[in-house]
Amino acid sequence: QVQLAESGGGLVQPGGSLRLSCTASGSDISVYEMSWYRQAPGKGRILVARLDRSGRPIYPEATKDRMAISRDSAKNTVYLQIHSLRPEDAANYMCNAYDPVDSGNFWGLGTQVSVSS
Repeated sequence: QVQLAESGGGLVQPGGSLRLSCTASGSDISVYEMSWYRQAPGKGRILVARLDRSGRPIYPEATKDRMAISRDSAKNTVYLQIHSLRPEDAANYMCNAYDPVDSGNFWGLGTQVSVSS
């Protein structure tokens, strides 16, 4: 079904910004609840932001001040804008598509974000 491909990661200095992209193919993202997760080595996978199927963003309390999720339906792409990056933000950032109708759950391979001065 849907395939997800992330891009936009890289090495940035503390306080910098990044815009991550998740481009879907094989299915329209409007079918899915779209989310960004991150996972650092030795740590669990953490939800960063979520976009429900009606287009409403949902953020955990810990991330809503610095991160924003959005979508471009015409490009079938979901974005994650990150501001004021901190060393603890360094992780592999993964895109997820969840179909609440049949519980289909799909992941991209992720894009690496490194934060260092």
